[in-house]
Amino acid sequence: MKIRKAVFPVAGLGTRVLPATKAMPKEMLTIVDRPLIQYVVDEAREAGIEHFIFVTGRNKGVIEDHFDRMFELDETLKGRNKTAEMEQLARFQPGAGETSFTRQQAPLGLGHAVWCARHIVGNEPFAVVLPDELVLNSPGALKQMVDIASGLDANSNLVAVEEVPMEMTHQYGICSVSGRHPSHANAYSIDGMVEKPPKGTAPSNLSITGRYILQPEIFEILETQERGAGGEIQLTDAMIGLAQNQPFFGVKFEGERHDCGSKAGFLRANIAYGLQRADLNETLRADMLRYLGK
Repeated sequence: MKIRKAVFPVAGLGTRVLPATKAMPKEMLTIVDRPLIQYVVDEAREAGIEHFIFVTGRNKGVIEDHFDRMFELDETLKGRNKTAEMEQLARFQPGAGETSFTRQQAPLGLGHAVWCARHIVGNEPFAVVLPDELVLNSPGALKQMVDIASGLDANSNLVAVEEVPMEMTHQYGICSVSGRHPSHANAYSIDGMVEKPPKGTAPSNLSITGRYILQPEIFEILETQERGAGGEIQLTDAMIGLAQNQPFFGVKFEGERHDCGSKAGFLRANIAYGLQRADLNETLRADMLRYLGK
């Protein structure tokens, strides 16, 4: 199973981190020195993705600008002999024709956002990557999933899962599993999914996180999907329908997940990613110890 395309739903309003996102997309909030969206695009590129599809909304044009060339900046850096900066920008720059942008014209949920990309994806399996969830690891979560997908049946679907405390399962989409895949220790056979189950009713503590590999038949289900939790078209509901005819696997990825859509998660991610940087680690650790009074 070859995964060439990835969909990035970036139309959300970012209400959990207001007022920072009143005029700036949450996907452009920076972790250390680059925006959230850059991290997940880099993760997708590492996984072999060739076409990056962004489902945007109003006031999100800066995301498209970020992945475009800026002539004035390039010329200024060139004139000042800023070679390192020029090389860094070139590494992050997608090639011509590798990005597509389409609009989600109403806030109807993740499932609807994915459906908006149907004509660009076409009739092939594809990845969905949520930009406000980062996984600190090498290789990244999506690369781990793609590697497993390459050895599965061509009609398989995969979701990234992680363990959460049982007392918090009511806050997540939760998988019901029937066992591990015989060839992949980190892959579980999924026989059911439930969105935010009532306390005490969750079938497991494996929560669905922001990485998916889906078959194109999901679009047919989303076409007529009724609104679910929050009055939105839920991707989980559509996956439950798809699982009736196609196999689903949960991949327990290796790495540290950061929910950057929350204020606390955003701050933790900055610290975690900063500590991973050789040019920042020593100074950051010293500052943290000083602030903590140790």
